[in-house]
Amino acid sequence: MCIPWRLGGMGSMVWMSLWAWMILDSGVCSASLPEITDGNFIEECVREHNRARSSVSPAASNMLYMTWDAGLAITARAWASKCLFEHNIYLRDARRVHPDFRSVGENLWAGSPPASFDVTRAVKKWVDEKQHYDFNLNRCTGVCGHYTQVVWASSYKVGCAAQLCPSGVKSTGFAAKEGVIFVCNYAPGGNIVGRKPYQYGSCSECDGTCEGNLCRNPERDSQKSYSWTPDWDHAGVNTGKAADRSSYVAVLVVRPIALIATFTAAYAVRHFYPDVFCYE
Repeated sequence: MCIPWRLGGMGSMVWMSLWAWMILDSGVCSASLPEITDGNFIEECVREHNRARSSVSPAASNMLYMTWDAGLAITARAWASKCLFEHNIYLRDARRVHPDFRSVGENLWAGSPPASFDVTRAVKKWVDEKQHYDFNLNRCTGVCGHYTQVVWASSYKVGCAAQLCPSGVKSTGFAAKEGVIFVCNYAPGGNIVGRKPYQYGSCSECDGTCEGNLCRNPERDSQKSYSWTPDWDHAGVNTGKAADRSSYVAVLVVRPIALIATFTAAYAVRHFYPDVFCYE
């Protein structure tokens, strides 16, 4: 319907411009995912892994407390930026996925829509595989490799990354829909053929302080910073935004054009219909 409306000279143009700006903003907003330096994200990743590690029953004799490693997180972010639900092909050469460790493991999770991602839920999905693992026989009756890596006793470092994939996560059933891939890397890597992930014994082999059935050691638990990126990371993900770059470029190009068009339309309406404002 249309009603008389007097907003004054430039008033109508400003109002319509602000209205258009709000629509443009709402159109480009998407799920917000944490960076690998986000303290809450790091805490949740470490907490959920240690929760699973401390709860193996009976308690393990040699289960190390797991802490964050920035280098592993850098590798996880670089691989996640590819939006591909397949394991990192460079894991076979540890020098290309970490500057210090001689072996690195990996777990993957992917989901759609992006709002479905939650660190606790993703890690629980891996841990729930324990129902398929027979510890006494050291045998899987289904998929259980994610679980055994989470509770691999000698893996004491973890680094994770969550990546928004606007065009979908390849090699999934939702490859054409916006999704998220969550990658966690571990060091030293687990899932060594023929070995059990841990031994029973309630911290009996701990070389430090046993807390919550996990063995802690100040030197082992210490944090290290890295000025390093994998040599295969050509996407320039140092800011963690590579996959979103095309969206930002689109915003920078489309928004100015839309604003110019809005001002032009507002001027025309004001010139030809000075006393009318339309709405639905």
